[in-house]
Amino acid sequence: MTSSPTSLVDAVTRSFAQQGLMQAMGARLATVEAGHVAITVPFSERVSQQHGLFHGAIIGALGDTAGGYAALTRMPAESEVVTVEYKVNFMRPAKGRELIADGTVLRSGKSITVCRVDVHVADDAGNRTLVAVLQGTFMRVAAHA
Repeated sequence: MTSSPTSLVDAVTRSFAQQGLMQAMGARLATVEAGHVAITVPFSERVSQQHGLFHGAIIGALGDTAGGYAALTRMPAESEVVTVEYKVNFMRPAKGRELIADGTVLRSGKSITVCRVDVHVADDAGNRTLVAVLQGTFMRVAAHA
C-alpha cells in the first residue's frame, strides 16, 4: 500500500478494518494518500452476478467506500465520514480478475466533500478497463468516543 503521513494511513486503515461488507467481499486498501484512496477486490462467486461479472452492487459499494475514505483523508483528525449521496454510471460489463476503485477528492469543505471515483476491472495480464464512474458527496461527522 502506498501512503502519506502515518496518522492519516492509520485512521483510514483502522476504520476500513471495521467495515464488515468490505471484509466479506475480500476488499483491501491499495493506496491511502491525502485526497486519494484506492481499494481492490478480487473476483469470486461472492461478488458476482448470474452472468459471471462483478455485481453492480459491489461496484457501487466499492466506489462509495473509496470515495468516502478519500474524503476522510481531507478531514480534521477525530473525524468520521458518512455518505450524503452518490451517482454511478456503469459504462461496460465488469469482467476480470480484480475490481479497482480509485477515489479522488474534487472539493473539500468544512463539512461536505465531493469525490470522483473511477472503477476499473483488471484482466489476468493486469490491463485495466474503466467500467464505472461514481460521483459522491460525503459529510464530516465527529468521531465516536
